[in-house]
Amino acid sequence: MENAMQGAQYTPTDRTVPTRSPDRASYDREVVHAILDEGWVCHLGFVRDGAPVVLPTIYARVGERLYLHGSTGSRPMRMAGAAAEEEPGLPMCVTVTHVDGVVLARSAFHHSVNYRSVVVHGTAHQVTDVEERRAALDALVDHVVPGRSRESRPANKKELAATAVVRLDLTEVSAKIRTGGVNDDPEDLGLPHWAGVLPLRKGYEAPLPDARLAPGTQVPPHIAAVLG
Repeated sequence: MENAMQGAQYTPTDRTVPTRSPDRASYDREVVHAILDEGWVCHLGFVRDGAPVVLPTIYARVGERLYLHGSTGSRPMRMAGAAAEEEPGLPMCVTVTHVDGVVLARSAFHHSVNYRSVVVHGTAHQVTDVEERRAALDALVDHVVPGRSRESRPANKKELAATAVVRLDLTEVSAKIRTGGVNDDPEDLGLPHWAGVLPLRKGYEAPLPDARLAPGTQVPPHIAAVLG
């Protein structure tokens, strides 16, 4: 894709330069990709009947594109494929956020969180090519558990007919990151209140097998790999 040939940085725009703490913004392609690849759920924002709507949904990144899926009857899926010819697609904004720690300051004002986030602006288009849609659905499954699409039954014609996929090119993109410790005011440093960071982490617990598993079915290697 043309966008992938533009170097290591995304080009900042009026919509991707934050007005607050611009020093935390990053347009580095590897940083953006890493944040997107670690996440599972994005928030999809668009305008419906003149009012803003934000929906949580899963996604997957393939190169310089995000793929999102939903029911063929869902509003954003239909809107992405039914716009006027002179302005096809659905304008949207997609966000992904990881909270890495809670920052507890001496003053209530300076409490914060350490986070990594990505904001993507663009126009989503419904994927109509059959092979691209199958590849996108495989990517969505594999994004959560790598290798899972090869270890499960692929969607049949009925399921494919009930599922819509939209793509959003990574063109107008920015990351924003907060790391580090407490930013208390100098006059508050002597206060007798504990201050510091409570790190957060996510992880898997032991898998819970379905009660109807075929006899002898063991946890497969691709799941064991995720468990670490």
